[in-house]
Amino acid sequence: MKNLIIVSIIALGFSSVVFQSCKKKDNPAPTRPPTLYDSLGGTTMVSDPANQGQQIEKGRLLIRSIADSAIFVIAADTAINGHFTTLIGEVESGNLSGYQALSKNLTDFIAVATSAKDYQYTGMNMVDTHNPATNPRMNGKADNADMDAFEKDLFIGAAQAGVPASTPALISVGKLVESLRSQVVQQ
Repeated sequence: MKNLIIVSIIALGFSSVVFQSCKKKDNPAPTRPPTLYDSLGGTTMVSDPANQGQQIEKGRLLIRSIADSAIFVIAADTAINGHFTTLIGEVESGNLSGYQALSKNLTDFIAVATSAKDYQYTGMNMVDTHNPATNPRMNGKADNADMDAFEKDLFIGAAQAGVPASTPALISVGKLVESLRSQVVQQ
């Protein structure tokens, strides 16, 4: 009887080892490929130079820096700044509310379009945004030359923000902007 108990214990121990080794291996969750937002800095928190004592995602900071630089480049570009006379007039008179709203909308739009998870774009769709009939802040409809100038100014703004035109992530953002041509160009 004693031998039967010992054999049973050994058999039970052996079977638990066998069954454990046959158990399906735990596979780690698949790693998602990095998004365009990740390649622009992603969700790593850094100090926000525009808001003392606050943190901002590194990707959003870079996008905002490019957007803000591009807005100023566009404002100085006589090829397209006529579309933004309301905004330019406000800024010249010291009213930055329109500039701040445009900066936030453009930053949100690009962040969302590059797969940021923590933001949402709540502005108008691109057709309405660029149509003076639905957006009184827009002075005139854009044509292909205007879109070309905007894209050029975006890359100049990026360079001023320290992002060279040859940066793969910026090239991808440029392609994303170009994909909107049919919505922006309305004449």
